[in-house]
Amino acid sequence: MIPRYSRPAMAALWTPEARFRIWFEIEAHATDALADLGVVPRAAADALWRWWATDPAIDVERIDAIEAVTKHDVIAFLTWVAENVGDEARFMHQGMTSSDVLDTALAVQLARASDMLLADIDALLAVLERRAREFKDTPTIGRSHGIHAEPVTFGLKLASFHAEFARARVRLVHAREDIATCAISGAVGTFANVSPAVEAHVAAKLGLAVEPVSSQVIPRDRHAMFFATLGVIASSIERVATEVRHLQRTEVLEAEEYFAPGQKGSSAMPHKRNPVLTENLTGLARVVRGYVTPALENVALWHERDISHSSVERYVAPDATITLDFALARLTGVMDRLVVYPERMRRNLDRMGGLVHSQRVLLALTQGGVSREDAYRLVQRNAMRVWESDGARSLAELLKADPDVAAVLTPAQVDAEFDLEHHLKHVDTIFARVFGTATG
Repeated sequence: MIPRYSRPAMAALWTPEARFRIWFEIEAHATDALADLGVVPRAAADALWRWWATDPAIDVERIDAIEAVTKHDVIAFLTWVAENVGDEARFMHQGMTSSDVLDTALAVQLARASDMLLADIDALLAVLERRAREFKDTPTIGRSHGIHAEPVTFGLKLASFHAEFARARVRLVHAREDIATCAISGAVGTFANVSPAVEAHVAAKLGLAVEPVSSQVIPRDRHAMFFATLGVIASSIERVATEVRHLQRTEVLEAEEYFAPGQKGSSAMPHKRNPVLTENLTGLARVVRGYVTPALENVALWHERDISHSSVERYVAPDATITLDFALARLTGVMDRLVVYPERMRRNLDRMGGLVHSQRVLLALTQGGVSREDAYRLVQRNAMRVWESDGARSLAELLKADPDVAAVLTPAQVDAEFDLEHHLKHVDTIFARVFGTATG
């Protein structure tokens, strides 16, 4: 992943140095367990930890140089450790296979990445709740198909986003649990040359669960579900970003991204204030979702193991987590500093001559004895006149002047159906469902 869309903590998790440190911990903990079982000398395990206590620098260049000869990354790593530890290092990796190290290390990295992503979601949820409460009673127009529908509040929009990311958090917790498993089971997963006790020891030390049955590799359905979860979260990011982009359009301008002093919107047009951050988030969401299909295709491996999944995961794991980490943080910043224009919302709400109250009149006519089909026709024919006048004509006045409507509803009854508060009377109930209380 390019530095432009990376944050330091998540990017550091995927460096070669971080990976090799996890590999060492797996090997050293496994050697500890083997020593406890009497399979290897205790001095061998102690030698590993004694060297590690000196906080040695990870010589990535040397490991890469060894791999250039061996064509095998785990063997290259073990050789480098042996160069530093000495003869006692020969007892490392007893009965283990490369996937024991690779898959368990990947589980550690994905679990740690999950913890960072969960913290990102928590930060976003806090901002969304604060802004939702801020605009809980701010009326705006709800749109379907991009067209004015009926009134909502801007706080309800934000509450909807909060509820979605709360669900995302639950899914990610489950995905983390699913991915955080350890496999130290040897070739083809039978424990023929390494005791299950070694696996249990390593799992406990690294905060992982034991993989119930590994076929030399941890089953890739776990990874597929993990990256699918990231893809869904990315789609939720795009949903919020798309809403902001639409609201910032000049013709709408109900909300916009914060425009900093000195910021420039266009190299050619000095007046431009563009939704560049949310456009960027839309693109990053596409990237994260793009990694879901390769992860799904990794599930089907040949027999007990092949390595067709390996090259995919070297891309997918760091790029998807780094990108999503960046995107969540960026979205949090956008929503934290989002500039909201309640007056413009109200003007847009009122600009079409009360069309947004048409359903209320329809229902009033049916309750007055008119068939639904006839009521719909009566309201629609007047509504179309308002539409064609671009809101210059009032729906209420046209309805009161329509003899067919007037035969059923008095002018006062018509006016009563144009009460904005009627549409917003259950906002507190919805907030209580989302946040637990209506007022905080």
